[in-house]
Amino acid sequence: MDKNIVLIGMPGSGKSTVGVILAKELGYSFVDTDILICQRENTTLQNIIDTRGVKELLNIESIVGQEFRGKRTVIATGGSMVFSDRAMNNLCKNAVCVFIDVPLKEIKRRVKNIATRGIAMEKGETLDTIFEQRMPKYIHYADITIPVNNRSVIEDVVEKIKKAIK
Repeated sequence: MDKNIVLIGMPGSGKSTVGVILAKELGYSFVDTDILICQRENTTLQNIIDTRGVKELLNIESIVGQEFRGKRTVIATGGSMVFSDRAMNNLCKNAVCVFIDVPLKEIKRRVKNIATRGIAMEKGETLDTIFEQRMPKYIHYADITIPVNNRSVIEDVVEKIKKAIK
């Protein structure tokens, strides 16, 4: 397969960790769009949120998603990338979009550093709120959904993706 693989899902769903291993096993490149944003802006996601606001982070994220060009690449997106149709349309061109579907309870268990992690959420929003907002978008863009539970091992998730994309 020569298509890119785009990983979408909530913060804490394992997109970056799964992406690195998946890329190694497929002989693909790996890109994390959150890291591309940090490099482009020369700062952290959280600093962008704190100094310029969530809307500006979403705007930068959209630009990074729209500008990405690559072949045979596993792309771990930021959890909020799905809010930019233009970015997702670009990323999903010649790609398989894989939704790593982790239940909210497990996301809450995994994500401890919510105030410093650079998650695109306005003051007063919670993981519950953003889960509700994002879930329809993840379902919309997913070519493949990989259900994950609290006992799922990273390697098992990678294997499920490899089987699903063959």
